[in-house]
Amino acid sequence: MRSAAKIGIITGVSIAVLAGGGYGAYSLMGSDSGSSGDKKPRTVVAEPPSADQAATGAKDFLAAWASGDIAKAASLTDDPAAATTALTAFKDQVKPSALTLTPAGPATPQAFASATGTPAPAKPTGAASATPSATATPGATDSPSAAATGPIGVLMGFKARAEFEGTSRAWDYNGFLGVVKMSDNTPAVHWAPSVIHPHLSGNETIATQQVFAPPSTVVDRNGKPLQGASLTPALMATLQDNAHKLLPPDPNKDKDAGSAVVITDPAGKTAADKLFTIVEPKPGQPFKVTIDNTLQAAAEKAMTDLGGKSGSIVAIEPSTGQVLAFANAPAAGQNRAFTGLLAPGSTMKIVTSTALLEAGLNPDSTVACPEKSSNPVAIPNDFPGAFPNNTLQQDFMVSCNTAFINQGLTSLKPETLSGTAKDVYGIGLEWKTGLPNADGKIPATPGSKDEQAMNYIGQGKVQMNPLAIASITATVQSGAFKQPILVAGLPQQQAARQISPDVAAKLRAMMNATAVGGTASQVMAGITDNAGAKTGSAEVQGASTTNSWFTGFRGNLAVAAEVQGGGHGVDAAGPAVASLLKSGNK
Repeated sequence: MRSAAKIGIITGVSIAVLAGGGYGAYSLMGSDSGSSGDKKPRTVVAEPPSADQAATGAKDFLAAWASGDIAKAASLTDDPAAATTALTAFKDQVKPSALTLTPAGPATPQAFASATGTPAPAKPTGAASATPSATATPGATDSPSAAATGPIGVLMGFKARAEFEGTSRAWDYNGFLGVVKMSDNTPAVHWAPSVIHPHLSGNETIATQQVFAPPSTVVDRNGKPLQGASLTPALMATLQDNAHKLLPPDPNKDKDAGSAVVITDPAGKTAADKLFTIVEPKPGQPFKVTIDNTLQAAAEKAMTDLGGKSGSIVAIEPSTGQVLAFANAPAAGQNRAFTGLLAPGSTMKIVTSTALLEAGLNPDSTVACPEKSSNPVAIPNDFPGAFPNNTLQQDFMVSCNTAFINQGLTSLKPETLSGTAKDVYGIGLEWKTGLPNADGKIPATPGSKDEQAMNYIGQGKVQMNPLAIASITATVQSGAFKQPILVAGLPQQQAARQISPDVAAKLRAMMNATAVGGTASQVMAGITDNAGAKTGSAEVQGASTTNSWFTGFRGNLAVAAEVQGGGHGVDAAGPAVASLLKSGNK
């Protein structure tokens, strides 16, 4: 992992640094060519350059870059177009007032690995070469898995120093580049984003941006110091970073900003990497999040009570979409509540029921519950017997797989379920919650009735996390999708259409019946007023025990949980959700 500190950021204008292509993949004209017919295209050859050629290639490139002659520097690479874009972006967006680049001679893969934060490569048995080189096979490309072995070509190091106007601070770092041999027997720098800085990769951007000091304290929605083992300092720092980028500009906060050279991911999926502070920001102010400490404590306890099993839980305020609590087991591991992706089992039947109700069915419509489904690979229920006179509501209450599969295949088109999930519940709209989150997935299945069948019961290729399922439940409770957020005021995606009041009321009634007399009644005892629930268990290939899922609402609170290997929904996830519903939204 990168060791650079992270602090809050307000997005500045930045240009994506383009990644270089594969070794041996370039066909270029000589930099001194006249018409296109005067010279043969220059290509990268497999033979590495000599030590002198590598030193000359690195020296000439660095001299041109440091002097500001971007055209010349780019012409000394094996991908002038990408190099021109990247070097121009560095000049315009990092904005150094002076740049000094000093060749440091051959470098080792271990040094490059250390600079990038990747594992150092193992030395090949019998390797005894004192001159570091990397001769990749034609067509190879830069990738995270290859990063530890260094850039393609003979690996060379350099010392970089960037100076900035208005400060005596200078940014010093160790740089690396690979030098390859071209078909005209000249050296060229193999272009890759890491030539700019060892941490830079892919489509990340590097720019001088406003930065803010960490908050003096993080407080909950009631202004109390935030507490919770799952709310790690790293997650809260990421949340503050993203909030500064997503919230509208605040002139009062700008006066507290400093500036720094920062690498960011335009997609917002990874934390920003602060490389160098140019001007220190003023001390931070308290940072308020939507978490409620009381519910957070209940969520943390619910995960601790799992007895070592892995799981996660999310609580949402349906009227606003604000996340009131989330917790993970283990607390310091992956934030699986937001980024995990697992089959949600029968909690998916909330979405399937929505589609069926919109297709014209009612809770009291007769929907038979046979022993096996009608799709080619027949799926049985996990309880014995057939119930030909069941209603849709009864099927929902007992979680009859065969009823939902058969009626789905009869009443719904292959794309209806995924369309309903996106248009009504916002699944797949790339939420910006304030933290990295994985979007739920419900693939369309135009050619397979078996895959359609699995979708209707939340198995197969359907993937969700408690954040998504809690949001679905919150939408049913409030009658409108409110994208989950962790900081008040963050922009919220809008669903294409609002669930009709009639369908929402019917879904709430079906969930309430499940809480009162269905599969959820055991854990929902005593909390069925203005409440509803749905159980779920998801089979996982190779696992002897199903994953436990449960979701429910009570008043202005919606909660969902999953427990890996937890069994039926009421066995593990159910008690966790019930404990939060009992705490209430206060």
